[in-house]
Amino acid sequence: MYQRSAVPVDGVSTEGDPAMTSTTRSTGLSFLQPVSRQLVHRAAVAEVFVTDGIREDDGRFLVAAQWPRDHALYHPDDHGLADPLLLAETIRQAAFYLAHAEFSVPQGHPFVARGLDFEITDPEALRVGHAPQLVFLEAHWAWEDLRPPRRYDFRLELSLVVDGRPCGRGGLRGLAVPPRSYALLRRRSTDAASVTAAAARLAGPGGPRTMPPHQVGRLRSKDCVLEAGERPGEWLLRPPLDHAILFDHPTDHVPFMVMLEGFRQLGHLRTHGGSAAPGGPEAYTLTSVDAECGAFAELDEPVRLVVREETRADGPDGPVRLVLDALQGDAVVSSARTVWSPRPVAAEATAGAPAEPVPLGVARS
Repeated sequence: MYQRSAVPVDGVSTEGDPAMTSTTRSTGLSFLQPVSRQLVHRAAVAEVFVTDGIREDDGRFLVAAQWPRDHALYHPDDHGLADPLLLAETIRQAAFYLAHAEFSVPQGHPFVARGLDFEITDPEALRVGHAPQLVFLEAHWAWEDLRPPRRYDFRLELSLVVDGRPCGRGGLRGLAVPPRSYALLRRRSTDAASVTAAAARLAGPGGPRTMPPHQVGRLRSKDCVLEAGERPGEWLLRPPLDHAILFDHPTDHVPFMVMLEGFRQLGHLRTHGGSAAPGGPEAYTLTSVDAECGAFAELDEPVRLVVREETRADGPDGPVRLVLDALQGDAVVSSARTVWSPRPVAAEATAGAPAEPVPLGVARS
């Protein structure tokens, strides 16, 4: 597939490169360059996080990714921890990469997400240091319904290791079908240009009146996707259609990652009461998401977000559990069960100390 050893690139030696750890060498995985953007359904090379992959056996793989120290949308929080939605995007990219590179799913087949979940079991492992974070995904791929080339229905489950430190798990359920079958699933125009134009008209000439960035955990107004609804407790999903990351390429519906961003921002607003001051400390971090996608969310119809359930466990200092729904009309198009945990505090004795790499690959016990 891709380069598997620490060799010079363009005459530059990788000796001493922080990406060339003992774990990297033992697995044969490379972090020297991203995989082809086409393999992960991204238009911008800068938004490709997956760098390599290797097959262990028939359904098990190791996938390598690199997380940037900073990112325009998925930036570290005010405690220096990497954005948990980096994991969600990496799971999405890993699924597309394995489908195309390992299972020869045709490039022209659209993918339909059924659900995505993840859990960060060790948030402190996501602390950003002085180099990009090296990510290993130990992945297991299973077919739910395989009828090539007409249907590829799959389930991907994986465990997460960041800089040699096990710290989470995740999964994705979806299917890939030929363009004609996708058009039948959509039952409406799938011309992305015409849908985007209709959605732009819906937004109105003045643009959406989204929440201030600090109230939804963002740094820039252009990254805010929540607008107050007409009824109490109701919010509108208003993503900017020209956003370079949320809408990296044309689409005929609301992308699943945009829906997750809406859920995340509503969860942040709910857990922090909308009262967080700009630059002030944040009390909770998102540690778990279990999201389901029951129907396509259309770009040219309003999407309403609501909190269906809220529970606070173990008193005022315990985790907050939110069940969030996205609706179009009276139908739920997507939902997410989320957990927001109190922010971890780094121990001074271990801050900045490199973690001992864990063994990866078929030899692990």
